[in-house]
Amino acid sequence: MKLAAAAYPMEFLDSWDAYADKIGHWVADAAGQGADLLVFPEYGAMELATLAGEKVAGDLEASLHAVSERLPEADALHAELAARHGVHILAASAPAFDPELGDRPVNRARLFAPSGAMGVQDKQLMTRFERDDWGVEGGGPLRLFDTELGRIGVLICYDSEFPLLGRALAEADILLVPSCTEALSGYWRVRIGSMARALENQCVTVMSSTIGDCAWSPAVDTNCGCGGIFGPPDTGFPATGVLAEGQLNREGWTYAEIDTDAIARVRADGVVLNRTHWNEQHGRDGAVPVTPLR
Repeated sequence: MKLAAAAYPMEFLDSWDAYADKIGHWVADAAGQGADLLVFPEYGAMELATLAGEKVAGDLEASLHAVSERLPEADALHAELAARHGVHILAASAPAFDPELGDRPVNRARLFAPSGAMGVQDKQLMTRFERDDWGVEGGGPLRLFDTELGRIGVLICYDSEFPLLGRALAEADILLVPSCTEALSGYWRVRIGSMARALENQCVTVMSSTIGDCAWSPAVDTNCGCGGIFGPPDTGFPATGVLAEGQLNREGWTYAEIDTDAIARVRADGVVLNRTHWNEQHGRDGAVPVTPLR
């Protein structure tokens, strides 16, 4: 299959039609290049707040509500595009107010299949900004999606930096990592996490990024990153583990073709077997004794 990871610039939009046209062109471009799975970034949906005007887009709390209110329309658009182009799409994540989960929003990504099926994945662990300034909370549990492309899991940005979350999705063939990072250090934290999860689980990870400046938003005002697709540096994969990487802060898609059979082969007969040997780790439950040596 062919994977596409976005380096996506958010914009101040003057109408719903402008948003629909933008997303439509992005999807058509990747589908035209033969992509089967398209991955948009974390919080890329914040540009929906601009449809409510500059004052709302510039207010942290108001922007959360404005984006959440637009999600049904955005979901309908992505579902239609997935069906029309015959592709799977991970839509850019968004703050979502879900009454079943509480009064505060979660950070929610939605995965659309060409069949019309849709699944949601909420971010598990919040960054300091999300916790302290925005009041975004962890949402529903991790999910594994069984698709025509294989088993897919989603680790939203910061979640990729935690190996136990990745391990919970050890049955996934592909892990999607939509990200939104303001600094080069943040981009590299998520990239290192993505590559580590590919190493541990002997799978493929797909990292997408927001890029560019958004002076209209106090939440996503500065963005740094690029698309990247990674695998285990082992049999059937590049020695670096890098299947493809975009150019930093340059908008567009980054593509890689993968063979899912290669994932099965490296898991069964790689030079090393990280995924199989996980349970042999001593102290994996955190109980490591302290030995005095003074």
